[in-house]
Amino acid sequence: MAVPDLETRLDEAALSELLDSGAGWRRDGAALTKAFTLKGFKGAMAFANRVAEAANAANHHPDIHIEGYKTVRIVLTTHSAGGITDADIALARAIDAVAVPTSAGMPPPSAS
Repeated sequence: MAVPDLETRLDEAALSELLDSGAGWRRDGAALTKAFTLKGFKGAMAFANRVAEAANAANHHPDIHIEGYKTVRIVLTTHSAGGITDADIALARAIDAVAVPTSAGMPPPSAS
């Protein structure tokens, strides 16, 4: 099976734009990471599930860590490419898009 084009290339300008955007993403070696702090455990789990849905839609799956009961840390890397690719950048943006207030009036997670 051929590797999708998004998982084989890296647009360095797009990576720089993401890292310089103030959105909280940072480069950690061969990965992108960001931590989101929620109000509590239920909020963290709901956010993790929204991330999982976005990841399934993109067919690109991050490491999702629940830490200290209310912090969700996301780690993005493309294992087949051995580092960050356009697929990671696209998923980072999709994750930021699901980190918005809900119709129930819940505040968005804060980037830590």
